[in-house]
Amino acid sequence: MRIRPSFLKTAAVTIRGCIAIVAPFLLAPRATGRILSDCGLVVEKNKGHDIREMFDGIAGRYDLLNHLLSLGIDRRWRRKAVLCLNVKASQRILDMASGTGDVALEIARRYPQADLIVAADFSAGMLQRANAKIRRAGLGQRIFPVAARCEAIPHGDGTFDGAVIAFGIRNVADRSRGLQELRRVLRPGGKLLVLELSTPANPPVRVLYHFYFRKLLPWLAGFFSRREAYRYLPRSVADFPDCDQFRHLMEEAGFEIVAQTPMTFGIVTLHAAVRKG
Repeated sequence: MRIRPSFLKTAAVTIRGCIAIVAPFLLAPRATGRILSDCGLVVEKNKGHDIREMFDGIAGRYDLLNHLLSLGIDRRWRRKAVLCLNVKASQRILDMASGTGDVALEIARRYPQADLIVAADFSAGMLQRANAKIRRAGLGQRIFPVAARCEAIPHGDGTFDGAVIAFGIRNVADRSRGLQELRRVLRPGGKLLVLELSTPANPPVRVLYHFYFRKLLPWLAGFFSRREAYRYLPRSVADFPDCDQFRHLMEEAGFEIVAQTPMTFGIVTLHAAVRKG
């Protein structure tokens, strides 16, 4: 049977995208096994604390593995989200679940007219890395790292004109509460962009996607001796709402959906919404 070049290209891009998602977790410290119950699920009552511990553990290698193993595809995803912000002069922007600060830095570089950028994350390890990158970039007067959970953002009502959360909402323990908080700190009409993993709709791509998570990823995890760490990621993706369900969650929280755009054959989706009055 002859394999079409277009299929090989699709396979290569899909696997690159999957590697961008999982790479840091494969080398996570063994302690991250504590985030899992015996059946591989996150222990719900301690979910926020345990996920924070996991991200603290991978902070030191997060950027290197993401960018190196994905050949930069993760940067393209984040750049697309930032482009959709369309920041105007003197506007204030929140980068929630900022991690090591890539989105906040991209916002600052692309929109010098932005008045204030807050890079918020609940992981001290990630914020430490973000702060170092911000200082090296000479942007310490424009980007302000803040320790915060999405469910309890330490800013007043209507503080921000726009907000981004890239690959973070899936890890929020109380997702509905997190979306309500994002709405609260946005002004009426303020834009929210949620970049998150999704299951591809295209059948051949979906087969590749499931093969990676169900077959290749367990092997990689065993190779790196991190079987306990890999379990969280596929399960969290599988448990995340589909586009229609997530649209409903956002609407319940007080947002109007503008667009839901699949990227890289649907392994990532960009959800764009505005706060209703």
